[in-house]
Amino acid sequence: MFKKYPKYIIIGILFVVWMLFFDTNSWLVHRELSQEINKIEENKKYYLNEITKDKKLVKKLQDTVELQKFARETYFLKKENEDIFIIEYDSSNTDG
Repeated sequence: MFKKYPKYIIIGILFVVWMLFFDTNSWLVHRELSQEINKIEENKKYYLNEITKDKKLVKKLQDTVELQKFARETYFLKKENEDIFIIEYDSSNTDG
């Protein structure tokens, strides 16, 4: 069989090699683009999750009591004539 059609076999192998590695739509390019699409889809899931968290937080902060609580805990804000004590625990001390 190889002696009968050597030219066609060589051309077929060259065609396959060309399509896999050298063509503008080669397998390597498709693989890179697929990996990039997967990364972008993961980023999309992450940011959609963050958007839902932020929407819940914004809805929660519509209440003035919750807004004050958030401001006090996050930015250490306080009312006038009010003292705030921040207690930090030493986690390296295990003596109890």
